[in-house]
Amino acid sequence: MNIIISNSSNLAIYEQIVNQIKSAIINKEVVAGDAMPSIRGLAKDLQISVITTKRAYEELEKEGLLYSVTGKGFYICEQNTDILKEKKISMIEKHLQDILNECKAAGLSLEDIQDMIEVLYQETE
Repeated sequence: MNIIISNSSNLAIYEQIVNQIKSAIINKEVVAGDAMPSIRGLAKDLQISVITTKRAYEELEKEGLLYSVTGKGFYICEQNTDILKEKKISMIEKHLQDILNECKAAGLSLEDIQDMIEVLYQETE
């Protein structure tokens, strides 16, 4: 699992970490029982505050995605990936709705939007 922090993102650093770990779980890059990097180790690797990584891990623990073992660190929980995937789809739908509103405001037709999506989708392959 590779976590990348973007300084140009609108999201707080801890939220970027949370989102990337959630994606890694959904994509099965990490599985139940896998050890997470230590809070200090991750902070050092990302060159960020220990408080920030601690906040991200605590948020993931509250959501039931990580569990901690005193003196050993954090581990990936056994969870229902379908629920995570549904949350991700819901978030994507919200973003798409915002984009569609902008497209309509710009006077784009459904055909224009579909063409744009096809081109962009092919570029990501």
